[in-house]
Amino acid sequence: MSTARETYSHGHHDSVLRSHRWRTAENSAGYLLPHLRQDDRLLDVGTGAGTITVDLARRLACGSVVGVDTAAAAVAATTELAEQSGVAVQVGIGDAYALPFPDDGFDVVHAHQVLQHLGDPVAALVELRRVCRPSGLVAVRDADYAAMTWFPGSDALTRWLELYRALARRNRGEPDAGRQLRSWVQQAGFAEVVSTASAWCFADTADLGWWSSTWAERLTASAFAEQAIGHGLSDATELAALARGWQEWALQPGAWFSVLHGEALATA
Repeated sequence: MSTARETYSHGHHDSVLRSHRWRTAENSAGYLLPHLRQDDRLLDVGTGAGTITVDLARRLACGSVVGVDTAAAAVAATTELAEQSGVAVQVGIGDAYALPFPDDGFDVVHAHQVLQHLGDPVAALVELRRVCRPSGLVAVRDADYAAMTWFPGSDALTRWLELYRALARRNRGEPDAGRQLRSWVQQAGFAEVVSTASAWCFADTADLGWWSSTWAERLTASAFAEQAIGHGLSDATELAALARGWQEWALQPGAWFSVLHGEALATA
């Protein structure tokens, strides 16, 4: 999710949404799940493809879930998934800096992979805190790109990571957000924060093929490619070579990729 103040580095090409559809409450919000109550009123900020939003709604049988995103494509995807799943979720356009809800309206406010794309994450956290009731929970989780690691070594993946971090910062984001969440939450004035970390790991043939193919396609067909070229950070020839590099790397014996995430569970 991004706002008019920033540009979302990934865009909403199918390769991006395909990646986002893999996410579930279990693999992306496990740190929050033990703290949920079935009657919680939960706000999901930055729904993306909607899989986490809908999964959370399934777990709140007596509660309610509202989702917001700045992208119409994300709102449409979440709405469609909720309808197909038979789950009640209210979804609409919303800005993390100015949420269209009154003070203290939710028991839990959740944002996954949102703060890394914002130019002022502390201001966004202050807004998330505003709409969360006193003693409620604000839960945020973001990847830390500098901490991503893989085997075997690959010049293509090393250059991809360098390029991604440069583009994210050009778009006013912070690609290494995971390590900074605790600091941002403290600056936003929360009374208490529990900081943790967890990782996605892609190691079997199917996972490696899927993960590498989504990035290969993003490098040649998504907004990421358009922006990298538009900002003069790369060109079509290099991006095509990096896409091939991703696919070739995934076929190497013993290939393994890990994405570290920072997490913060803050009491409003």
